[in-house]
Amino acid sequence: MSFRIIPWLTALLIPFALIMLGARLLMMPFFTEIEYRMPGFPDDQYGFTLEDRLRWSKPSIEYLVNDAELTFLAELKFDDGAPIYNERELSHMLDVKNVVQMLLNAWFVNLALLVLVKLWAWRAGEVDAFRAGLSRGGFLTVGLLAALGAFAAVSFWQFFTWFHGLFFEGTSWLFRFDDTLIRLFPIRFWQDAVIYIVGFAILAGLALGFGFRKR
Repeated sequence: MSFRIIPWLTALLIPFALIMLGARLLMMPFFTEIEYRMPGFPDDQYGFTLEDRLRWSKPSIEYLVNDAELTFLAELKFDDGAPIYNERELSHMLDVKNVVQMLLNAWFVNLALLVLVKLWAWRAGEVDAFRAGLSRGGFLTVGLLAALGAFAAVSFWQFFTWFHGLFFEGTSWLFRFDDTLIRLFPIRFWQDAVIYIVGFAILAGLALGFGFRKR
């Protein structure tokens, strides 16, 4: 019957839902408050203090999820009146915002589809099929992220390069070490972000997998 598609459709929707939930949580203000205080997080060799990083990173991340124009960042100034971002950095931040907004919109569609599948299952009396899909989707998430995590662990720079190659053209995402973007968000920042997102999604996947497993 057509209802047999319910668990499989649900399962396919779960990984993206969980990964994006983890990513969206990291775009909340609390993340930098924690991350910059992590043991071993590198100091900025060009002089940013913890307070400086918190001051400039928060509006930078907020820009990615709000409806503001690029002037939101372009108007940010250091105390001496110099802009915190140069033109190349601003251009990249606009590209990043476009990617983030695209992924968030896809996530909202993904969640809406999950709700529709749940309603379909409920109206058809196939709630157990939906629950089975949640369980399969949880385990599918764990499997996918275990493989992705292993790739990132073996060579994070290769993984980082591959990820940027999916969404950005050429080397538009590469910057000088003394550029503000690198000083605010060094490679350690992104390593930890990947660990947190993968770890969150795996734990959530295990919760779904075992929580909705047929007994």
